[in-house]
Amino acid sequence: MALKATVFKLQLNVSDLNRHHYQDYALTVARHPSETDERMMVRIVAFALNAADNLSFGRGLSTDDEPDLWQQTLTGDISHWIDVGQPSEDRIRKACSRAQAVTVYAYGTDKVQHSWKDGLATLSSRFDRLHLRGLNSVDTADLVKLVNPTMQLQCTLDGADIWLGDATHQCQLALRDLQE
Repeated sequence: MALKATVFKLQLNVSDLNRHHYQDYALTVARHPSETDERMMVRIVAFALNAADNLSFGRGLSTDDEPDLWQQTLTGDISHWIDVGQPSEDRIRKACSRAQAVTVYAYGTDKVQHSWKDGLATLSSRFDRLHLRGLNSVDTADLVKLVNPTMQLQCTLDGADIWLGDATHQCQLALRDLQE
């Protein structure tokens, strides 16, 4: 018998000082059995960084033809494809052919991110719609302290700084551009 996803209920307050976007979101987040708490929390950070009314979570790790997050137009076209981690070159190429914009939020050690980014150097230069961003593994590992079946989180975005927290714990992350 296959394991089922664990469902988390999330109240997310986003204060994006960069885009002047301030809104509350009631989200249901499903964590695939093979997904870590850290990866799920990075997906939530990616949601906050791109928060919009038409942004939604994909069906998860077991679905190859959907991103972690996406924005779709009313006609079903993909306007923004968002993945977290270090997706393969083939996956990124496929995303760039299907979406108007593609953003990857890589996380892990700097060494892992740089070797992954170096492997994508030619791909990154070929697709102007591809944006590679990085989060430090020390910062993202701290996010697991926020995991709870029902989460009430506040996220503040200012420049490259991200603050995510609840009533008991605050995490600070720094977003880096990997296409420097």
